Amino acid sequence: MEKKRIPLVAGNWKMYKTIAEARQLVPDLVAGLDPIAGVEKAICPPFTALLPVKALLEGSSIHLGAQNMHWEDSGAYTGEISPRMVAELCTYVIIGHSERRAYFGETDETVNKKVKSAYTAGLIPILCVGETLQENEAGKTGEVVERQIKKGLLDVRLTPEKDGSIPLVIAYEPVWAIGTGRAASGEDANTVVSKYIRPSLAQLFGLAVAQSVRVLYGGSVKASNASEFFNQPEIDGALVGGASLKADEFIAIVKYAVLP
Repeated sequence: MEKKRIPLVAGNWKMYKTIAEARQLVPDLVAGLDPIAGVEKAICPPFTALLPVKALLEGSSIHLGAQNMHWEDSGAYTGEISPRMVAELCTYVIIGHSERRAYFGETDETVNKKVKSAYTAGLIPILCVGETLQENEAGKTGEVVERQIKKGLLDVRLTPEKDGSIPLVIAYEPVWAIGTGRAASGEDANTVVSKYIRPSLAQLFGLAVAQSVRVLYGGSVKASNASEFFNQPEIDGALVGGASLKADEFIAIVKYAVLP
C-alpha cells in the first residue's frame, strides 16, 4: 500500500547538549538534513537550547520542537514552561513521553490537559504512547495503548490544516525499547498501529482522520534498523532518541524515511 502521509523524523535530545554543544551539532545537522526532500525533519533540544537552535535553523527546512510543557498559560508554577512560551519558538511539542510518565508522575489526565493547551497555543503535539515490558508480557499492549490514546485525546477537537493534513502526531514507543538497545520488530510495531492506534483514533475522530494522522515509532531507532520500521505501511517515521545526538547517524535515519 502506497503511503500518502509525509514521513516525519524527530530527534528528541532529552537532557543532553549544552548551548555550546548544540551550536556545534546543529550546523552539521542543517548541512546534512536540509537538502533531503520527501520527509519532514524536526529536532527537540532541551529548553535552554531552544532559542539558539532556532536561530541556527533559520531559513532551513528543519522544524523545532520542545520536549514538554505545562498546560497552564501562565502562573505560579516554578520551574515550568507554558504553552505560550513554547509556541514563541516551536512548531512541535512532545507530550506524554514515557520518561515523563515514569519519573515525573504524568498521567493520562495531565497529558490530556497538555494536548488541549498545545492546540490553544497553536502547537502540534507529538503524543507518546506505549506499554511497559510487564504490560507487554501480560498481553496488555492493546489495552494500554488504547487507553492512552482515548484518555489523552478526550474531548479534543481536530481541525485539518489548510493543506488537509491533521495537526497531530502519535509516537508509539514501547517503554521496554527506549534507551535499552532493544527495539520492537517492524512487523510487531506495525501491528500495534494498525490494530490499536488507528482504530482508537477512528473511534474518536472518524476513519478519514485516523488514516491521515502520522504515527511514528520510537525506541532504540538507529540507522541500522530504521528501514525495518519505515518500510511498514502504517509507520510514518520515527521519534529518535540517542541516535539524534550524532549528526551522521540522524541524517542516515532521515534518508531511510524518504518516500520512494
